[in-house]
Amino acid sequence: MTTDRVMTCSLHKFGNFFPGTGSINDVGVEKGKYYSVNYPLEDGVDDQTYAMAFKPVLKEIMDRYQPEAIVLQCGADSLCGDRLGLFNLSIKGHGAVVTYMKSFGKPTIMIGGGGYSLRNVARCWVYETSLLLGVELENEIPANDFSLYYHPMNKIHVPVSNQENKNSRQDIEAMNKQIIDNLKNTQAVTVDYSYYN
Repeated sequence: MTTDRVMTCSLHKFGNFFPGTGSINDVGVEKGKYYSVNYPLEDGVDDQTYAMAFKPVLKEIMDRYQPEAIVLQCGADSLCGDRLGLFNLSIKGHGAVVTYMKSFGKPTIMIGGGGYSLRNVARCWVYETSLLLGVELENEIPANDFSLYYHPMNKIHVPVSNQENKNSRQDIEAMNKQIIDNLKNTQAVTVDYSYYN
C-alpha cells in the first residue's frame, strides 16, 4: 500500500501458508504507511476468537479513518471444513463481520473470494447476502436441482469441528494492541470533489 486514500484490513491465515504474505508488520509504505492492516491468524480460529479480533480493530478503523464507503471481501476459505483454510468458523461467525460492518451505516459493496469447499461457499454467500439485505432465511435449503449436492445436510448452517484453536487470547489481545497503536498514525482523508466537477 502506497496511498492513504484507501485503507485495507485483512484477517487471514498466516505462517507456513501460501502466499506467505500479510505479516502484522506489513503496514504499507511511503504515504500509505499504516494504511494497510494485516491481522495474521493461526489454525483453528473459532467464532469467539474471530470476534475478539475483528471488532476492536474494525471499530478503530471506522472511528479513525471514517471511510465514505466499504468494500467487504468475504473469503469463505476461513470456514470450518475448507480444504485449504484450516480455520474453524461457522457460517454465522463468518457472517458476524457483515452484520458488524453494516451497523456503521456506510454504503457497502460485498464481493466473494476464496473458499475451496463449494457447498460451504454457496451457504456462506447466500447467508451473508441475506444479512446485508436484511432478509431472514430459513435454515433448510429448499428442494432444487442441486439438492443432492448438499445431502445429507440440506441446511445453510452446519456444525463446526472440534479443531484445536491455536490462537490464544493473549496473542489476540497483543495483536489488537499493536494494530490499534499503528492506527493512531492514520487519519481520515478528505476528498475534494470539486476536482471532479
